[in-house]
Amino acid sequence: MDIREPEIRQNEILILQDPNFNPGNVCIVTGAATGIGRAAAVVAAANKLTVAGLDVNEEEGKKTVETVRAMGGQMIFVKSDLCKDSDLEHAVSEAAKAGTVKYLLNIAGIQHVDAIENFPMEKFDLMQRLMVRAPFYLSKLTIPYMKKSSDGIGVIANMASVHAHICTLNKSSYNITKFALRALSQSISAEGGGKIRSFTVSTGFVKTPLALNQIPAQAKQRGITPEEVVRDVMMGKSRVKEMMSPVEVGNLFIFGLSRFGSYLVGGDLLFDGGMVLTY
Repeated sequence: MDIREPEIRQNEILILQDPNFNPGNVCIVTGAATGIGRAAAVVAAANKLTVAGLDVNEEEGKKTVETVRAMGGQMIFVKSDLCKDSDLEHAVSEAAKAGTVKYLLNIAGIQHVDAIENFPMEKFDLMQRLMVRAPFYLSKLTIPYMKKSSDGIGVIANMASVHAHICTLNKSSYNITKFALRALSQSISAEGGGKIRSFTVSTGFVKTPLALNQIPAQAKQRGITPEEVVRDVMMGKSRVKEMMSPVEVGNLFIFGLSRFGSYLVGGDLLFDGGMVLTY
């Protein structure tokens, strides 16, 4: 089983025809330096949107910009600590200089694996601030720009998970953030009048540093080998035994943003290989 993070190939990117997919419109992507965030940034840029990538990792963020530009797309990178309101305000301001802010992808996330009784509260607070408060505040900051756009349309997408449907062992804070993002998407959509809509994407395990880096901790806590973690824990409930690639998730986001996703209002795209169904 190949569990390395795959390269993003142009022939794997979903390209859709949408009049709002043009360089004058900006798509803000958090977590754009690696993993799903990087893939989503590349997919959005390949669909002719100008991307504003946010991440604290400037070195890897610049690599994402290089990948986008090598494929003929447009992207700016704004180094941002998503736990600092001033950084979020600055990032949205910079994105607005690049065009009309119409799309926001809240993807950035971290993981900590521990039982509730042992869970460090500082780690809990960090996860909630990064993965719930930051998406909420970015939504608050970007919705006015979307409303002022020529057609008043805007879309906010949030990266959820199977953990927004089921709760697995030792991931309490992560589970809570993902359920919260579904609630955020529904709340935005409830207030959006059909023009500002929001949705979540829920996947099983994806070949990203976030997923791959938690394998050793899971192995240690469960007393099994890393290979057994992948086979029996991560993919054990999935009917598809291969992890998704980041670009496959990026494709789900671009579909949801597009005119083809116009009925996706507060909904969730559950692409999990049957994990939730068979849990």
